[in-house]
Amino acid sequence: THSKMATVPLGFNIDAPRWDQSTFVGRLKHFLNITDPRTVLVPEEELDRAKALVESCRAGLVPPGSSQEQLLYAKKLYDSAFHPDSGEKMNLVGRMSFQVPGGMAITGCMLQFYRTVPAVVFWQWVNQSFNAFVNYTNRNAASPISLRQIGVAYVTATGAALATAVGLNLYTKRAPPLLARWVPFAAVAAANCVNIPMMRQQEIINGITVTDGDNNELGRSRRAAVKGIAQVVVSRITMAAPGMIILPIIMERLEKFTFMQRIRVLHGPLQVLLCGGFLLFMVPAACALFPQRCSLALADLELELRDSIVAKHGDKVPYVYFNKGL
Repeated sequence: THSKMATVPLGFNIDAPRWDQSTFVGRLKHFLNITDPRTVLVPEEELDRAKALVESCRAGLVPPGSSQEQLLYAKKLYDSAFHPDSGEKMNLVGRMSFQVPGGMAITGCMLQFYRTVPAVVFWQWVNQSFNAFVNYTNRNAASPISLRQIGVAYVTATGAALATAVGLNLYTKRAPPLLARWVPFAAVAAANCVNIPMMRQQEIINGITVTDGDNNELGRSRRAAVKGIAQVVVSRITMAAPGMIILPIIMERLEKFTFMQRIRVLHGPLQVLLCGGFLLFMVPAACALFPQRCSLALADLELELRDSIVAKHGDKVPYVYFNKGL
């Protein structure tokens, strides 16, 4: 088939970011592109074709007549469905592009069914199962995690969410009704603080690879892992915050109207739709909060790693860099 292949357009690098990743707006455009929920509907064969096209483009060959637009669309599909480290196709539910449809259904139900303990327990459990799936799918593939560790992470995060939700639920029985509506958010935030570090504990125990500005490996740092994971926790909580904080205020106001009291059946679907509206923007915005390629000042590294870098490179490496994960 090589005789039928054309060379890649001059100066075109399929792996180069299309937008400046050092600015928030550039990262937002990047994540709006790869978290696009429409990519969830793309058939498997088309995803495989996109992967083949990206790989042949990396090798410097493309089918004749391939436009830059086609190559960029193939890259968008590839980024949305294949793991950046391993190149394997990710399961549908764990993809970032499934965060909007999956997240809006679960968040809408958590916000709607917050009044009774069994409902709270059920929906927090569903949410933590979904989160565990997403965190496992998007883990840093360079730090393998055993099934036992996944199990422990899942159980502890679910426990944290349930303890927070049920505890606060009982506590807010006598509080203003709006406070009770905010309980699901408190539970989600608490669970994120447990779930993500537990899922990625290998990185905290063994450290993650840090490089210099030119991608030369310098060693492994636990402090870098802690910084990367802390940023992921913040962005996950930010992703959920507007929908779970603002929506209860809107619903609290709306439910006072007589027309809303007549259509109680539609409150659940309405919350799901409104959650979708928030998530459509918040998923890419929260992913874009921090650069994917995270940096750490040399002075903040572990002493022994800092000494070995200074011994080899003198003062040429003021910062180290690493991939923070999603």
